[in-house]
Amino acid sequence: MRIVVVGTSGCGKTTMAVRIAAAFELPFIELDGLHWGPNWLALSEADPDEFVRRVCEAVSVDAWVCDGNYAMVRDLIWPRATHVVWLDYSRAVVMARVIKRSIARAFNQKELWAGNREDWRRLLRPSHPIGFAWRTWRERRSRFEQLLSDAQYRHLAVLRLRRPREATTVLNQLKSNGR
Repeated sequence: MRIVVVGTSGCGKTTMAVRIAAAFELPFIELDGLHWGPNWLALSEADPDEFVRRVCEAVSVDAWVCDGNYAMVRDLIWPRATHVVWLDYSRAVVMARVIKRSIARAFNQKELWAGNREDWRRLLRPSHPIGFAWRTWRERRSRFEQLLSDAQYRHLAVLRLRRPREATTVLNQLKSNGR
């Protein structure tokens, strides 16, 4: 299986992807980990060729679970994927999650990627995941609906979760339609 987990920033993609990867003993690919360099250097802007190279290498194996929404590498991931798990939660759920996560990360100073840590001073910036999730929620939802109805992605088994409680059934659904 090659599973991609998508959804708006802060919806729980990484948590879900880690859970699926562990349950099926598959490699986990965290696109944020491939994307972010030290000092929040975004490789998609600073060195897009390197970001593409990293993703190509990561998804070249036979089976994996990948989380993330980077449009510039979607055509490297989705054609190889067998499944999409779409966390299509309400804006209220997403915002509660992204705010809680951001505050917890700012408080505990856990290292995220390449030495980066959440900073209290960035919480209200438009580029911060809180503002980004608010601004992109509706657009992402429409975009995923459009993408998943496109003929080039008809090969994908799509599991669209609309409520967090539906996440408990994902492993059984994946077992029944993919393994």
